[in-house]
Amino acid sequence: MGDDFNYEFGEAPAEFKSKRQIARVWSEGWLIREMYCPACGNPKLNEFANNQPAADAYCEFCEEQFELKASKKKFGKKIRDGAYSTMLQRIQSDKAPSLLLMEYNEQARKMTNLSVVPQILLTPKIIQKCPPLKATAKRAGHVMCNILIGDVPKIGRIELVKNRIAIPKTTVLDRWAQTQFLRGQNLTKKGWILDVLNCVENLDKTEFSLNEVYKFENYLGELHPENHHVKPKIRQQLQVLRDAGILEFLGQGRYRVR
Repeated sequence: MGDDFNYEFGEAPAEFKSKRQIARVWSEGWLIREMYCPACGNPKLNEFANNQPAADAYCEFCEEQFELKASKKKFGKKIRDGAYSTMLQRIQSDKAPSLLLMEYNEQARKMTNLSVVPQILLTPKIIQKCPPLKATAKRAGHVMCNILIGDVPKIGRIELVKNRIAIPKTTVLDRWAQTQFLRGQNLTKKGWILDVLNCVENLDKTEFSLNEVYKFENYLGELHPENHHVKPKIRQQLQVLRDAGILEFLGQGRYRVR
C-alpha cells in the first residue's frame, strides 16, 4: 500500500439514510481499508472504538493518532471541529491527533484528494473558539471550534493523494520527517518558529533577505506581546529553520528556501 490505492468507496450502506452518516461510513471505511501510516509507513491504520474524543484511527506501530475530516467540497481556510475545550486540552498536552483531510466525489463514490497535517503543527493559536450553540440546538450551549487550517505553514500540509493520483510513499515519509524538528519544542517556542515560517512563506520567494522578514516585526510583536526584542527573535527562528534544513543561509543576510 502507499503508491496506489483503490479510490472507490463502494455501495452506500443500506442501514443509513443521512448523507452525513453515509459519508462518514464511506470515508472511515476507506481509511482503514486502504491507508498506510504517513508518520512511519506502517501499511495499516487501526480504527478506534466509537466515541473516541477527537480521533478516528491510530497506528499500532508508532502510536500516531489521526482525526479524519471528509468533505465533498474543497476545504477552505478553516474546518469545523468538535468541542473546543477537548481539542485545546489535547494540543496543550501534546496529544492532539494529526489531521487527515479527505475530499471526495459523492456522485462517483470515490475519494479524490487526501492530505495530512501532523499534530506537531497544531498550536492553540489556530484553534478558534465558536459561540455556544443556540438554545434551539440539540446540544444547546455546547462550545465547538474551528481549525484555522489556512494558518498552518505549507510544510505542514502534506499531500497523500492529488486528483486520485497517489504521492509516492517515500516522498510522504520524507515530508513528514521534515516537520519533526518541532518535536520537543514547547508551545511558545513552536509558536515563534511557525509564525516566522509563515512570514517567510508570505514573501513567496525562493530567496529573501533578513530585512524583508524584519518588515513583519510589528505583526509578530502583536502575536507575541510578551516579547520586546522581536528582531533578535526573528534571527533566532531563522537559525532554527536553517538548522532544520528548511532554509539555507547564503551569507550577508540572505536565505534560500530549500
